[in-house]
Amino acid sequence: QVQVVESGGGLVQPGGSLRLSCAASGRTFSPYGMRWFRQAPGKEREFVAHIHWISRSTSYADSVKGRFTISRGNAKNTVYLQMNSLKPEDTAVYYCNAGNTLRRVGDLEEYDYWGQGTQVTVSS
Repeated sequence: QVQVVESGGGLVQPGGSLRLSCAASGRTFSPYGMRWFRQAPGKEREFVAHIHWISRSTSYADSVKGRFTISRGNAKNTVYLQMNSLKPEDTAVYYCNAGNTLRRVGDLEEYDYWGQGTQVTVSS
């Protein structure tokens, strides 16, 4: 069984920064990649960022490119999402997603394991 746990959300003013953390644990779990998604009230869940575990190659949604950075941590199976120049439209619950196989679910590609989400609110 794989557990995924996010942390680091909170309330921040427009233009501010936050760093989200995600840790995926499982006795023999070694991810192919990890992703961040977000879901705002009344909206569909959307892809935010992805990191390939071995190559460390990354990809981003256009809406966050240049402002958000996904990276691996030093601890096992840990990933960060550094969010800078935050805007009110970044307000959402942010979910970490990890696994070995990407599957298409509707318009999204996702891994098997999800965290419970962490709330990010950008407001003055």
